[in-house]
Amino acid sequence: MSTPNSSSNLYIGLMSGTSLDGVDGVIAAFAAAPEQQAVATLASAYVPFSAGLRAELMALQSAGQDEIEREALVANTLAAHYAACVERLLADADLKPGQIRAIGVHGQTIRHRPELGFTRQANNPSLLAELTGIDVIADFRSRDVAAGGQGAPLVPAFHQAVFADPAQTRVVVNIGGIGNISVLHGQAAESEERDVIGFDTGPGNVLMDLWIKRHLDKDYDKDGNWAASGQSSAALLAHMRKEEYFAAAPPKSTGRDLFHAAWLDQQLSHTAPLKLRPADVQATLATLTATTIADAIVRHAPAAETVYVCGGGAYNPYLMMQLAQALQSHGLRAHVQSTAALGIAPNHVEAVAFAWLALRFDQRLPGNLPLVTGARGARILGALYPA
Repeated sequence: MSTPNSSSNLYIGLMSGTSLDGVDGVIAAFAAAPEQQAVATLASAYVPFSAGLRAELMALQSAGQDEIEREALVANTLAAHYAACVERLLADADLKPGQIRAIGVHGQTIRHRPELGFTRQANNPSLLAELTGIDVIADFRSRDVAAGGQGAPLVPAFHQAVFADPAQTRVVVNIGGIGNISVLHGQAAESEERDVIGFDTGPGNVLMDLWIKRHLDKDYDKDGNWAASGQSSAALLAHMRKEEYFAAAPPKSTGRDLFHAAWLDQQLSHTAPLKLRPADVQATLATLTATTIADAIVRHAPAAETVYVCGGGAYNPYLMMQLAQALQSHGLRAHVQSTAALGIAPNHVEAVAFAWLALRFDQRLPGNLPLVTGARGARILGALYPA
């Protein structure tokens, strides 16, 4: 990936995802010309969420008492975390606020109900603009939902802009709390379909994180070691794969609104007589993530030569191995590697994507792909909160 020249536009991207672990931030330098999609990461930072903030964000996933005030207070706390991340980024890059064109911030999704015409991200972009002295562009999903779309996933448009190769079909897999794929068809693809395909495949790390927190009081399964110590249950896997979402045709998106503790407990109740060890359940959850992603790739990108993985899942060797094996079981021998091979670290891709969406807003160019989200057409995404 080429490095933009000195006339580059500098944007900050901030992303806090379904895993609820913290905020990832980057300063991204984009080539000045809209048609040039070269991007370089000048700085990166991570600000973790406290246990209390994580608990409150988790609680807001469901209806509760006094939730309007609680969400407003959480939004203020998030803005403070975002501002702290911006401060670290500027210090690391030795830049001043006036040298940044804008901040693109996703916010924290607490409800995602496009079928009811809304998606809700906790955020206070006005406060963030006040704290940083930088223009803030936020609320990227609502316009797509207003146009009849899912409002998600939004990253396939970015993947197409910076990762596509006309010589081959590539798949970009994001494994955060939820898994999603972007199919980037090369010109040599046998299929007549050349448009980008992208959608949420189902759980990424969300169920594995939930399960290890319940049993070992850990936030995540480092390197997949606990899953690797167990034995995947074919019976439990088969039952979980009956979930209707997996067979639904795209466009589609999902989140904690579907894949939550109650869903997992309901699945486990059907296999209770097996008396599975907790580690066996963890192994099965890893297999569920890998196989549902592999199924989606085989169905929509059978000619894929390389699968690039980003998100936290890219740092889980056991999960990466499971994905490669699941693809091979379908006869697809695509090479599986992280997006680091394309010049962007796996844990930075989504933050860079929201910096790119801020750039698109500034250029008054669409940020969605209607075939991906199901919107009635291309739309400029976001809302501006001037400094």
